[in-house]
Amino acid sequence: MYASDPAAVVSAAPPPVRQSPTEDWESDALLRSVGNTPLVPLRRLSAAAGGGFELLAKAEFLNPTGSVKDRAAFGIVRSALADGRLDVSKTLLDASSGNTAVAFAFLGARLGFRVELVVPRNVHPERLQRLRALGAFVDFTDPADGTDGAQQEARRRAERYPDRYFYADQYNNRANPEAHFRTTGPEIWEATHGRVSHFVAGVGTGGTISGVGRYLRSRNPSVRVIGVEPDGPLHGLEGLKHLPTALRPSTYDVGVVDETVRIATETAELMRARLAREEGLTVGASAAAAVAVALEVGRRNITSCVVTVLPDAGHGRPGDAP
Repeated sequence: MYASDPAAVVSAAPPPVRQSPTEDWESDALLRSVGNTPLVPLRRLSAAAGGGFELLAKAEFLNPTGSVKDRAAFGIVRSALADGRLDVSKTLLDASSGNTAVAFAFLGARLGFRVELVVPRNVHPERLQRLRALGAFVDFTDPADGTDGAQQEARRRAERYPDRYFYADQYNNRANPEAHFRTTGPEIWEATHGRVSHFVAGVGTGGTISGVGRYLRSRNPSVRVIGVEPDGPLHGLEGLKHLPTALRPSTYDVGVVDETVRIATETAELMRARLAREEGLTVGASAAAAVAVALEVGRRNITSCVVTVLPDAGHGRPGDAP
């Protein structure tokens, strides 16, 4: 176990425990605002690449906590509340690189259950501040072990204290891709009026690409699905996994993915700067990586309609290290 900074672990008082959290999420306007994000055309980028194709990006940073992870976290919590695996007597436990941790902490504060999170020690300070503010208990693992190390520690705790925790296990929970099959996929299909020909997404838990890809294929089997990964195990694309050297999540459905493109952090950072200057979008490096690949897919496939996902707004200035 990696030594933790006690100041960082101490959180605010736990949220007040409510007897029926399910009653809250069914009527909560903020929770019902998860999803239905706009599909934004990236016209300047596509024109600069030669034009002749549509390039569209799902603005997931407009979800309540600012990331696509609200969808999966809400789907996991909603399912667990419905079948009794999570109630006021248990603490939600999971590992995360950041965004899902914030989403779970938000849901815990909103619905009144305790949240305990295991994150790599190099989690961004802004995210750590948000977790503290939302009342989550946070502990750390060695940053050299990445999210794999955090997963292993969370699993160890869940196995040791099964009566204490509901282990959300976002990397292996079927409610993760199912949330995207039920929401993100249909939203993309409807917004493009079925024109989508290619879907490009980064691979972290694999929930987004698997759920969306499966839905789009159910509507049109010829839709191509392209995954985006870092080009090596040491990278700056927060939230993405280099699957050849990482624990492979069971939420990642390799059968849905037609092609995997691996991209350098430097390439993503250049695109991050372009997105800010040319499209007015300040996004994270993982979003920029997906756009860079989507742009190349469109350039190679004239008349195509390429859709990608902007998972979050990132941190710092475009061009800075994430």
